This record gives sequence, structure tokens and C-alpha cells, in this order.
Amino acid sequence: MTTAAGPRTQQGRREATIGRILDAAVAALGEVGYTATTIAEVCTRSGVSSGGVFRHFPTRLDLMVAAADEVRKRQFEEYRAGLERLEVIDGSYESVRASLHLVRAACRAPINAAWYELLGAARTDALLRARLEPMAARYHAEIAEFAAALPLASRLDPGVFTTIVFSIVHMLDGEALSAVVHPQPEQEDLRLEQVARALIGEMSRRSGASSTRRTLL
Repeated sequence: MTTAAGPRTQQGRREATIGRILDAAVAALGEVGYTATTIAEVCTRSGVSSGGVFRHFPTRLDLMVAAADEVRKRQFEEYRAGLERLEVIDGSYESVRASLHLVRAACRAPINAAWYELLGAARTDALLRARLEPMAARYHAEIAEFAAALPLASRLDPGVFTTIVFSIVHMLDGEALSAVVHPQPEQEDLRLEQVARALIGEMSRRSGASSTRRTLL
């Protein structure tokens, strides 16, 4: 007869094993690249046998997609934690700039290198691309939803704000990739300062336009 604690203990072991496998896959992708992140490499890093890996991830492709989703989950957790550490989140220059630095930190985080590796591989791997496309769509939808909940979002046109958010993300993704071979630290702070000022300017312009419309009415 199975005790009440049995299933919970078994489930806990299962989750711990999956966690080790995903940790190993994410780390390997960032450190040795997509091609070298083989099942054997993941087994060595995680201490899980190949049979154990395949028990949870039937194919290497399944594991790669799961690793991508793990990166997505961790990125959101880290960004939320970063926002909670900020003293204030409003439309002020200081809070906008601090939020931009959090996005940059997310793009430069070691785990994000795994995402870049998978995106690069998906360019020429049709099967990987097909599996990542719906996940990337969900990821972007979550980013848009998360950004829309920020206080400063209410001070901008929703469509414009969403475009601005993704423009910033793509810009900082490109910056992170370029910095591998051509770092330009002298431009980095200036870049975020200019983006922050542009955002503040757009919010002020929209606020002024709204005030004018109310006056005319």
C-alpha cells in the first residue's frame, strides 16, 4: 500500500530531476552553444542518465524547447523581482531609466544566452523554428501584457507603447549580441538616457495634447 507521503515524495524527486536537466541544458546552451548541447553533455552536467533524460524529454528537440520556456519563465521572475526592488515605478525619468536598466540586465543575463543560441539555430533548423514560433508568440504576448500593467503605460497610447517596448527589447538584444565582439561601454549609458528622455518627452507631449483637447471641449 502506498502511503500518502509516497506520491508527493516521488513527484518531488521527478521535479528535482527535471530541474537539474533544464539547468544543465540552459547552462550548456549559453556556454558551449546549440550544436554542442547534446544529450550526452546534458547528462554529464546534470548527473542524470540518458534514459532519465529521455523519460522526461522524448527527443533532444523537446528538451531544447523546454529549455527555451525555462529561460522565459526565469526572465519574468527576475524582472518582476527587480521591479519590486525599485523604490518607485512611475513616469519619472529616474524610474524609467531604472526600468530600462532592468531590461538591459535581462538581455545580458547568462541564461539569456541560451535563448540567443536557440534563435540563431532556428534560422536554419525548420523543426526547431516550428516549435519555437508559438512559444515566442506567447512570450511576446506576456511581455506586452506585463508592460501594459506598468504605471507609465497609462500615459501613452497603447499601440505606441507596445511598439516602443518591443523596440527597446530588440535594441538591447542587439546590443547584448554585439557586445560579445564589439563592446561599446561609452555608449551604453548614453543610449539608455536618450531612450528615457524620448519616453518622457512622448508622455509629456501626449499629456499636453490631452489637456488641450479637454480645454477645447
